[in-house]
Amino acid sequence: MTWIERFSLFSTLDLAAFFCLFFAWIIIGHIIENPLKGRPSVSRLMVHYRREWMRNFLDRNPRVFDAQILGNLRQGTAFFASATMIAIGGGLALIGNAEQFAGVASDLTLVSAPAIVVEIKIVVMLIFVANAFLKFVWAHRLFGYCSVVMSAVPNDTNDPKALARCDTAAEINITAARSYNRAMRSVYFGLAAATWHFGAPALLVGTIITVFVLWRREFASQSRNALLREQRADGVVS
Repeated sequence: MTWIERFSLFSTLDLAAFFCLFFAWIIIGHIIENPLKGRPSVSRLMVHYRREWMRNFLDRNPRVFDAQILGNLRQGTAFFASATMIAIGGGLALIGNAEQFAGVASDLTLVSAPAIVVEIKIVVMLIFVANAFLKFVWAHRLFGYCSVVMSAVPNDTNDPKALARCDTAAEINITAARSYNRAMRSVYFGLAAATWHFGAPALLVGTIITVFVLWRREFASQSRNALLREQRADGVVS
């Protein structure tokens, strides 16, 4: 069966929902990472605190507290990386039993679909999960790099290299957090892609709900209001 024949198995609404899913994933990620100047996202607000963390780290003695925080960040990324790896294995197992899964899906949706259609839907889900896995692994590694740079910060605060290394550690930490956030968004949209097995309308609804959840957490949550209020009081955000 050629790719054209495979695409013909999907309705116009299916293809529209599929492109909406990927379009929404890209657009919401861009808006979160590059918000309007007067309306920063939680991710952008946290960048300031990560830089402040490394500046305060320079004068803190002992620095055990900082090591514990970084260790917790690495544990979180390792946990999610392991979880996505398990999900990838489960998805590959489903592809190997696509016909049985298609039967279950048809019982739930009352609409029968060829096994190849089910396989393609699972692959779409796995694309998001695989991207999340790679992002989590990279975030874990960057947090490790950050710990090494932090360890290289001189104990003498008057050392000319001290402040520069703190700034370097902050930038690595920010990059790691960005990768972590991208991985989490991939997980969210992977869950949205799973609704495609219930039909194209379900995928559209799942995409809309996912975008709304992400937008609310980044631009309309109580945590954002607290961060924004504090930074406005300090004159960091206008």
